[in-house]
Amino acid sequence: MDVNLVILAAGAGTRMKSDRPKVLHEVGGAPLLWHAMRAGRALEPARTVVVAGTGFEEVAAAARAFDPEARIAHQRERLGTGHAVLEAAEALEGAAGDALVLYGDTPFVRPDTLLAMTGARGGGADLVVLGFEAADPEARYGRLVTEGDRLLRIVEWKDADAATRAIPLCNSGVLACDAGLLLSLLREVGNDNAAGEYYLTDVVGLAVARGLRAAVVRCAEEETLGVNSREELGAAERLFQARARAEALADGVAMAAPETVHFAFDTAVGRDAAVEPYVVFGPGVTVESGARVRAFSHLEGCHVSRGATVGPFARLRPGAELAEDAHVGNFVEIKAASIGQGAKVNHLAYVGDAEVGSGANLGAGTVTCNYDGVSKHRTTIGARAFIGSDTMLVAPVTVGEGAVTGSGSVITEDVPAGALALGRARQVVKPGLGTRIMERLRALKAQKG
Repeated sequence: MDVNLVILAAGAGTRMKSDRPKVLHEVGGAPLLWHAMRAGRALEPARTVVVAGTGFEEVAAAARAFDPEARIAHQRERLGTGHAVLEAAEALEGAAGDALVLYGDTPFVRPDTLLAMTGARGGGADLVVLGFEAADPEARYGRLVTEGDRLLRIVEWKDADAATRAIPLCNSGVLACDAGLLLSLLREVGNDNAAGEYYLTDVVGLAVARGLRAAVVRCAEEETLGVNSREELGAAERLFQARARAEALADGVAMAAPETVHFAFDTAVGRDAAVEPYVVFGPGVTVESGARVRAFSHLEGCHVSRGATVGPFARLRPGAELAEDAHVGNFVEIKAASIGQGAKVNHLAYVGDAEVGSGANLGAGTVTCNYDGVSKHRTTIGARAFIGSDTMLVAPVTVGEGAVTGSGSVITEDVPAGALALGRARQVVKPGLGTRIMERLRALKAQKG
């Protein structure tokens, strides 16, 4: 059975106190919207429709950045969740199979939960709602009214009497139904309620009135956590990090102080890799099995191969590629550069827009001078080359295999394989002049009092 995702992402998020659309606020370095889209991706959807409103162009761009084939519907008026899904009707035209409604500000629904919902649809339920039991019995969620294993209706908190509010089973808002049937039901929904809105939840009662079967799939409350304020965004980040750390440990990653490690939305760390305290992973990082990331390092958009070592206090920026057994040490920054197998950049260096060959050794203070003020240029360092401390490599430049540069050199021309290159001013020594200069300076200072 085909599944089509409908992700509601039109909310203004006024409680965020932000000019940014609510669904574009980030958890784990990625927009909330992406988390919902990733969960839905597990269903291999035929179509993904994002219903955007506030910040339409920004939300549309973010959705397409994650899924270039995503379809975008525009909810110009905020008339409720039922109205929002109806705005997706044109994008769903001709779609076979189910529509699964998700929320762009609810980042923690698990793929397994969504698969359970599609399984319930396959098991004979005409409409499936995701429910949970809230820890707070006074939580202002809609309540699911059931009879045995059948769902009869959903009552919004605003419209519920005391007996209904006492029901522990709450509505997450996530719903699965045949796409054509869902749109048909929504066209019958009215807005005679306390909020004057068209509720998606009303389709349950309408379906039951038609003699159709509605069912509930249950999940943990944390999966339904919505983000509506800065406080809730912080809580969501904490929950995301707790999940990511637990998953990393379960996958065999060694972390002595996991509570100090910060993961991103797509961080991938292999079995038997070691991550020391206070490491920050930005988006787009892969660390292979057996690698070590030492304390206080920051990685983003990079790849660290088996047996490589990073840090401590290292920064790997987008485009950094470390081959097996490469070493990048303390206070080293790598950007858009490949570090070959067994190569060493152990301390106090900047390597940008460069290729460093296997077994090369870059001394302390090495800088690839890659920017001329207008354009970036590349530096190529051959295998087993030795770059002396405090060498400035003015790109574009190539240092051949096995070549050596003298400490303190400024290298502006290519260095052939096996050659020694020196590019520094000749040292001049003036006996006694240092003492005389210092005595003069001290005397001048004393005169000034």
